[in-house]
Amino acid sequence: MGVRLRFGIHTGQQDTSFDELRRVWRLADRSGFVWISVWDHFYETPARDGSTPSFEGIASMAALASETKNVRVGCLVFCIAYRNPAALAKAAVTIDHISGGRCNLGIGAGWHRMEFEELGYSFGDPKTRSDMLEEGIQIIQGMLGPEEATTFAGEHFHVRNARCLPRPVQDKLPVWVGGTGVQRTLRTTARHADGWNSAYIPPELFKRRSETLDEWCGKEGRDPSTIARSINLGFYMGADEAAAQRYREQFPAVWGEGDPRSRGMLFGTAGEVVERIGEYADAGAEHINLAFRPPIDFDAFQAFIEDVMPKFS
Repeated sequence: MGVRLRFGIHTGQQDTSFDELRRVWRLADRSGFVWISVWDHFYETPARDGSTPSFEGIASMAALASETKNVRVGCLVFCIAYRNPAALAKAAVTIDHISGGRCNLGIGAGWHRMEFEELGYSFGDPKTRSDMLEEGIQIIQGMLGPEEATTFAGEHFHVRNARCLPRPVQDKLPVWVGGTGVQRTLRTTARHADGWNSAYIPPELFKRRSETLDEWCGKEGRDPSTIARSINLGFYMGADEAAAQRYREQFPAVWGEGDPRSRGMLFGTAGEVVERIGEYADAGAEHINLAFRPPIDFDAFQAFIEDVMPKFS
C-alpha cells in the first residue's frame, strides 16, 4: 500500500494461562513486531462481575521483559491511582534492566469503577483522577530524569529527596500517557509525556484527537513531533470468512450491543483488515497495536503476520 507502519500487540492478561501469553509474546517477538504491552486491571474488561481470572500488571510486564529479546515492552497503561508513582518508577527501572533497556512506562487516570471500589481505592471524580495523573507523571519523570534526587509536593502525591538507583539502562526511559480526554489528558501529555496512546476509536476520531494534541503542544511550547503516538485496535480478525463471521456475531455478547468501541476493532478477513488499517494510516497513525482478548486465535494472528503486515512494510 506504500504506507509504512509499525505494529505491536497488547495482551490483556485475562481468561488465559501464562503458557498462552508466552506463546503469543514469543511469536510477536520473532515476527517483526516492535512493541508488546500488558494492561493494569485486577478485574476483567469489559467490566462484568469481577469473577474472571486476570494476572497482575507489574509482575506480568517483568515476565514479558524476560520472555522477549527484540520488542519494546510496556503497559498500556498503569492506573496512577493504584500505583505510588515513585515506586512505579523504581519498578520500571527494574524492568528496564531485565529487558536490557527495552522498557516503556505507560500511565493513565483510570476508569474501572468496580476495581477501584472493591479493592479499596477511592474512585473520586474525573478532575481528581486527572489531577493525580498530572502530579504522578511529574514525579515519575523526575525519578527517571538526570537529577540525582526528586522533590515534589502535590495534593495527592509527594516525594522528598527521592532517589532512583540504579539508573535506567537506556538514556531516556519513555513515559507514555493513555487516554483521549481533550481538556486534561491531552494537555498533560503535551506537558510531560514522551508518548501518547489511544484505544478503540475510529480513524476520524484518532485524527481529531491527534490534532488536539498538536494544539496543546503549541500552547505548551512543545514540538509535537517529540511525542510518539500509537493506537490499540481490538483484534477480531478471522483466518477465513467463517471465523470472521463468528467473531462479528460473538462481539456484542462480550462488549454489549451497540458498544461504540466496536468502531475501534479489526473485523473481517485479512483483506478487510488491510483496508481498515489503511484508513488509520490515512488518519496519521504510525504505530498500531493489536489488542487481544484470550483465547487467542493463533491461526488469525499468523494470517495477520503473513497477509497484512507485508502490505505496510
